Amino acid sequence: MRPLKIAIIGTGSVAKNNYLPFLSRQEQVSLSYFSRTKAKAEACQQKFGGKACDSLADLMADQPDSVLLLTNEDQRYDVACQVLEFNPKRLFMEKPLHARLGQAQVTENDFFEACELMRRAEQQGVETAMMFNYRFFEVSAKLREVLAGRNTGPLRQATLYVNYACWSHCLDLLQHFGGDVTTVQALNGSVSYGSGRQQGTDLAAAFLLANGATGTVLGTSGSLFKLSLYHLILNFEHAMIVIDDLDSRLELNFDNSNYRESYSLQPNFSRWNQYASSFEKALAAYLQSLEQNAPPPVPGRAGLAELQLEAALRRSARLQAAVNVQQDFPMS
Repeated sequence: MRPLKIAIIGTGSVAKNNYLPFLSRQEQVSLSYFSRTKAKAEACQQKFGGKACDSLADLMADQPDSVLLLTNEDQRYDVACQVLEFNPKRLFMEKPLHARLGQAQVTENDFFEACELMRRAEQQGVETAMMFNYRFFEVSAKLREVLAGRNTGPLRQATLYVNYACWSHCLDLLQHFGGDVTTVQALNGSVSYGSGRQQGTDLAAAFLLANGATGTVLGTSGSLFKLSLYHLILNFEHAMIVIDDLDSRLELNFDNSNYRESYSLQPNFSRWNQYASSFEKALAAYLQSLEQNAPPPVPGRAGLAELQLEAALRRSARLQAAVNVQQDFPMS
């Protein structure tokens, strides 16, 4: 394994809880940190090793193999633009790619700014990657195995019920397993739920996928956090598949069987065990791509595609009209 220099920007709870425990255990990884509050970077240095830097220039002077941008989503775009001034090799970003008002209130302008950010990175030859760790859940891996090895037929319908805490992840899973969304028609609720960056009204929408499948999605901060955070139903020609909560349950119902197949957590494991583990799997896959000089497991454009869908949903709700996603929000 070749040595890897990983630079961390943003040393808050996401970095400390989900990234640094794993990265600090990897012998080939050397860490450096930058935070607007230097005391936070120094605390990470003390706990996880590595080097706390005084400035972005100091951080980038070491020519890291990758820069992990772990700031809050309302700061991510501005910080990413600053990082691009130093021509980094690679830029890895938390989800959502960009949301100035928080992930529960993505705007159309967030998408267009993210497009400009991605265009600039690509013009500079900067490789971009995203953290969509739900793709690394065990149920996601099992579903990919099922879709590759068993005759489900094409997807016909999809239904999603999602707490906003999981919103961008679930929109990514929809397009990861179902393909591009081409048309949406949405409406906003009239009651605001939640608090802080998760506060917002419900958003309900119908959509069409590129293969002709139809579906519905409801995003909310009104569901109880101690209950299931999301519920996805994917109805194929020969199978109905249900995904429930954070890597908690996968249910398979095939038309050629009288039995239902269910994959669920053992009693001594919790969804939070699975959530933490998914970060380790996602980071391990990303480090392997760096070592092999291969494309990232989840490219930055996956984050742009998720933001494209969110922006189209917001415009549709604002106009109370159907929106052509690919035409009105082109990613090129």
